[in-house]
Amino acid sequence: MTYPPTHVVRSLLLLFASFALFSFSALDSQQVSADEPAQPNFIVILSDDMGFSDLGCYGGEIHTPHLDSLASGGLRYTNFYNTARCCPTRASLLTGLYPHQAGIGHMMDDAKLPGYQGDLNTQCRTMAEVLKQTGYRNYALGKWHITRHAGAAAPKHNWPLQRGFDRYYGTIHGAGSFWDPSSLVRDNTMISPYADPEYAPQTYYYTDAITDHAIRFLNEHQSQSPNQPFFMYVAFTAAHWPMHALPEDIAKYDGKYDVGYQAIREARYRKAIAEGLISANEPLPPAVGNWDNVKNKEWEAACMEVYAAMIDRMDQGIGRLVQQLKSNQQFDNTVILFMQDNGGCAEAMGRTGNKQHPNIPRPAAPTFPAMKPTDFAAAGSVPAQTRDGYPVRMGTQAMPGPADTYVGYGEAWANVSNTPLREYKHWVHEGGISTPLIVHWPKGIQARGELRNRPGHLVDIAATLYDLAQAPYPADATPLEGFSLRSSFETNNLDRAPIYWEHEGNRAVRAGKWKLVAKHNDDWELYDLSVDRCERNNLAAEHPEKLVELIDLYHAYERRALVAPWPLK
Repeated sequence: MTYPPTHVVRSLLLLFASFALFSFSALDSQQVSADEPAQPNFIVILSDDMGFSDLGCYGGEIHTPHLDSLASGGLRYTNFYNTARCCPTRASLLTGLYPHQAGIGHMMDDAKLPGYQGDLNTQCRTMAEVLKQTGYRNYALGKWHITRHAGAAAPKHNWPLQRGFDRYYGTIHGAGSFWDPSSLVRDNTMISPYADPEYAPQTYYYTDAITDHAIRFLNEHQSQSPNQPFFMYVAFTAAHWPMHALPEDIAKYDGKYDVGYQAIREARYRKAIAEGLISANEPLPPAVGNWDNVKNKEWEAACMEVYAAMIDRMDQGIGRLVQQLKSNQQFDNTVILFMQDNGGCAEAMGRTGNKQHPNIPRPAAPTFPAMKPTDFAAAGSVPAQTRDGYPVRMGTQAMPGPADTYVGYGEAWANVSNTPLREYKHWVHEGGISTPLIVHWPKGIQARGELRNRPGHLVDIAATLYDLAQAPYPADATPLEGFSLRSSFETNNLDRAPIYWEHEGNRAVRAGKWKLVAKHNDDWELYDLSVDRCERNNLAAEHPEKLVELIDLYHAYERRALVAPWPLK
């Protein structure tokens, strides 16, 4: 099968979308009161380094009642995709383009190539920039991570307020302590969480700070701009390493993971089948990691306990956001979308000690001078010390959770997070790129608790919001790559143009049921995802014509979307 050129498909879809928008607005305008915005509000929630099966409503045992409730009152997508890594995902989500087209094909390094600048380019437009032209007020919370300029004195041309947002609270940099985050910013000003006159909780915890400021912005909007619609982007850093969580949340999971990797995977697998998220004909692949061979089971189980607690606290915050929307009478006409930036993370961060971060018990007394409340947290991802002077420790003597530890949960638990899918963050096999997508909109979606199997990608989110907001996309910007999901709100439509990936030389195409995929410098593999979502049975030798067809599609994308050449060989 051959596919029409992308621009032809897009033109046809825009024509149908324009007719649908006219019909919808004519009907909906009869139901909106004079003091209520006709356009829906939007809250786009992104979590960090989570796997396909972590949420309760996607098969997991982690307590996520608020996200589960949004799923039961809306839609769950079973074949939705991100880009396999944090920075590219954020660039893609916010612009509706493939990440290379926005200038962030890799991370925050500048490779002196258009697709690998490590900074949003001027040819793309963020959702905030586009929606602002249609009357939206825009708010951003949490992890930004789409500019290489993260310091207090750095250029701010790609900070949130310069890319269309009216208010911002969060971190410009990509990772760090949940107890004392680096590059913390309110609007355009870098702040210390311990010398902030506007926000002084009894215990500072970044996930809660994101939620608290989101609620603050909702209430400010309600009092200051009640006749304007809003767009809110909430980018939690949960559950990215380090494994930091509040003691009361960790206590909920005490002993939960003592049974080991395989027992949890099997329970998730059975639940996902019962939920209809995967086929019962898909056998569960073997586990990564043998629990019987783990030397320090208490520490290993604790890593997953803290990981679960981090997700639990995020879900609590989402519940508080929902309650505030209801209190403000904004819930029914707010489109809430939840997704994840990549699959579970198999990186070995913090699992052994090193010279800078020793594998030792907590010292009896501080070994560094204490930081002043006005001092900014240490720049970069991994601090050397806590604010009160204790060394930040790694390895099996650093029981995860407190501020003086810096531990990731490791490959075996990441394999559990991605149940039953293959690979992890970084790779573009299904475990690296598959994300839950929950869409909830009482006023606009009649379906409740239904599944949608249509393949989709983060590039579709911007197109969907512009469709629903009736927001024109500027002609001088790079044309959108995504397609509105609106038709799938009512029907389980599987039709979509091919979707593409490239990250660190890992590359893929999905066209209908077929997926072409390869690791960096490896041969192409071909899978029929309609019967092999776990990518077990490579059909490249059996379907050479399909293989060549999809390879040709990939190379055309590679040239068109600023992917080639991948600069790091």
